[in-house]
Amino acid sequence: MVLLSALAMLVCFVLLARIVDLFFIASLDKISTDLRLSSDAAGATLMAVGSSAPELFVALFSVLKPGEHQAIGIGSIVGSAIFNLLAIVGAAALVRKTKLTWQPAARDFFFYTLSVLLLILFIWDGSFTMNEAIILLGVYVVYVVAVIYWKKVLPYNDLEYDEPEAKINKKGIIGVFDRLISRIFPDEKHYYQVFLLSVLLIAGLSWALVELAVFVSAAMNIPESIIALTVLAVGTSVPDLFSSLIVARQGRGDMAVSNAIGSNIFDILVGLGLPLGIFILLYGGTVESGGDITRSAVILFGSVVLLLLLLIFSKWKLGKLSGGILIGIYILYIIQEILFV
Repeated sequence: MVLLSALAMLVCFVLLARIVDLFFIASLDKISTDLRLSSDAAGATLMAVGSSAPELFVALFSVLKPGEHQAIGIGSIVGSAIFNLLAIVGAAALVRKTKLTWQPAARDFFFYTLSVLLLILFIWDGSFTMNEAIILLGVYVVYVVAVIYWKKVLPYNDLEYDEPEAKINKKGIIGVFDRLISRIFPDEKHYYQVFLLSVLLIAGLSWALVELAVFVSAAMNIPESIIALTVLAVGTSVPDLFSSLIVARQGRGDMAVSNAIGSNIFDILVGLGLPLGIFILLYGGTVESGGDITRSAVILFGSVVLLLLLLIFSKWKLGKLSGGILIGIYILYIIQEILFV
């Protein structure tokens, strides 16, 4: 049963990746055009939701699931943030040397560092309160406003790039998945219906992942937080990894780094703040953080400081040496998580 559950988790990861890439983000892009959002505002809001939807729903269902399983949601957010920062940024740097535009990078690093510090502060005592959930959501609102007006504070030339358009595969196992899910969705011109169906399917698959993670954790006697910090975190972030590698090969590594950091800001502030706020609003009291998440949160903060120092000393450039250091640290992180089980 454990093997079947692991296989089912893999299928859920693939389905999530294809639904998000082929339908969810595409429909959000069209909706942002309807709403006449600027590229900065759309990226900080709707596109952030698109890339982080799996993490958000996993956190939501784990917090609401009876039986104190919130460690899965919090762990998947923290683990995903570590994976994005070390593995994705490191892989992008290994593929091709890149130079960041420092003005928006400085903005995102400031809000990212603030997000991680708030996360550590709030989980230090082992529980979350409504005030803490409101603070997380409030900081994200401030971040969106900062994104919109940042050019007026520190002017810079916008690097206009088109995201690589995801296309339906016709070959291999991925092609089977693509053909299956494409039959479910209406024509792309009905993008509001596509958006709603995408949300429902992402929610359903995220619920399945939480249930499977709970089962595997109990069957193998592994703490739920470890499953979340490793397997769920990597699985929900693999689509971001592949898309980042594609743009890095095209010489647009700055986009890969910016997307990874922006996605992490959303994950921590909204991916945690919204589910925790909903739970406390429904049931009152506080939400226990569950598991030993604090150590990983501190490692995440250390990773942020390390990457920032690497960028400052290299004059906002990332090359193979920096990429190798980041990947190596992520491997060490995974080893220590396994050893501490």
